[in-house]
Amino acid sequence: MRFMIQVRATDTSERGDKPGPEFAQLFEDMGAFHEEMARAGVLLDGAGLRPSRQGWRQRYHADGRREVVDGPFAETKELIAGYTLIQVRSEEEARAWASRFPAPFIGITCEIEVRRLYEEADFGPGGDMEIGR
Repeated sequence: MRFMIQVRATDTSERGDKPGPEFAQLFEDMGAFHEEMARAGVLLDGAGLRPSRQGWRQRYHADGRREVVDGPFAETKELIAGYTLIQVRSEEEARAWASRFPAPFIGITCEIEVRRLYEEADFGPGGDMEIGR
């Protein structure tokens, strides 16, 4: 089972300021935690994301038109500042790893969101991704 641990964006992450020395311990803690996950064989990937002002959204309209919407995006609470992708044997194991995830920001209320990824087998018998069988 694969799970994505999403670090929810904050005003701080959306500003894109270069972290000061006060973040040294946070980076050390986050690096050590990711190294521990790698040693345990559960870490697939992880990275921080640049602020939304450096990104865009591709909007698909019902009539088939496509539209590009450049950032920044107003609803910071709906954005992701980073992610960690893990592969574990159960939801309980994912919850155990997530419960130890370091607080991603200093001195502010913040949160992570954990979501399970779909696997081929979720889409039909034999994992052929054929819908409705």
